[in-house]
Amino acid sequence: MNAFITGATGFIGSHLADKLIQDSNWQEVKCLVRSQEKWLKGKDYIRIDGDLGSIKVIERALKGVDVIFHNAAIVKATSQAEFDHANVDATENIIHLAKKTGVKKLVILSSLAASGSSNGSPRVESDPMKPVSMYGKSKKKMEQMVHREADNDLSITLIRPPAVYGPREEQILTLFKIMNKGIAPIVGDGEGPKISLLYVDDLIKAILLAADQKKAGVHTYFVSGDRDTNWNEISEIVKTVLGKKLTTIKLRSNWVKNIADIIETTASFFGTYPVINREKANEMVLEWTCSHQKAMDELHYKPDYTLEEGISRTIRWYKKHNWL
Repeated sequence: MNAFITGATGFIGSHLADKLIQDSNWQEVKCLVRSQEKWLKGKDYIRIDGDLGSIKVIERALKGVDVIFHNAAIVKATSQAEFDHANVDATENIIHLAKKTGVKKLVILSSLAASGSSNGSPRVESDPMKPVSMYGKSKKKMEQMVHREADNDLSITLIRPPAVYGPREEQILTLFKIMNKGIAPIVGDGEGPKISLLYVDDLIKAILLAADQKKAGVHTYFVSGDRDTNWNEISEIVKTVLGKKLTTIKLRSNWVKNIADIIETTASFFGTYPVINREKANEMVLEWTCSHQKAMDELHYKPDYTLEEGISRTIRWYKKHNWL
């Protein structure tokens, strides 16, 4: 089996590349690399120099490929047009090239954000899609485009994870850094809103199970961790792993939005777009849970890591690499 990976230098893509490189069932692992190899440096893969706009380069690289793993996307942008170009148009190009080169299987990473927040009941695949952010809207448009462009010769699996964490992740790291200083910021009362979290190795497991699904058509799955959680539970687990006493600071929804507004406005003076921004704040105050029952039934997916194990492994990695 031969694979082609987009987004392979990123958090999720690099973990997928590692897994495929170590698996003898995969003979060639081709990774699209725009500039720096990052986590791929020194590893046994075939480097394809280019980006998602390098149509001819990708077309040549896809010859002999059995599965395309499309992970590349942007999660921060200042306009809907930017999100749509990177997350919708680029994916459409990949599908067209798959058709042209005869690749029959694609696994495409979507997001719970495409479906929208939950409201007391975990989201399932049959629920109407109601995204609340520009990123989520771009992922919804991407999924709709996939359904339009798919034909009977293609098998496309869309994976919708919730927030993914683990070694190499840099956004949730911000929260752990604050907690490492002895402060536990909690949205709401700590018991709600509930959230689904997914350890990166469990996501990779789901992606590989999806690659084995050869039935034609478009198949969509939520995948998540061993259970839904809340900020109080996360705080307790982090406190135990760090071995520190944490001072809890409960943030009301309007406070979170006001803080994000100040951060985004300040960052704009320096020409940057921060991790904590208005859109992210609007998402943070909502409930984000999903059910992976369909993935269990059809892909035989089951998470291997408990929330405690995942957070512990992540924090230990951060400490080992001096990120904490």
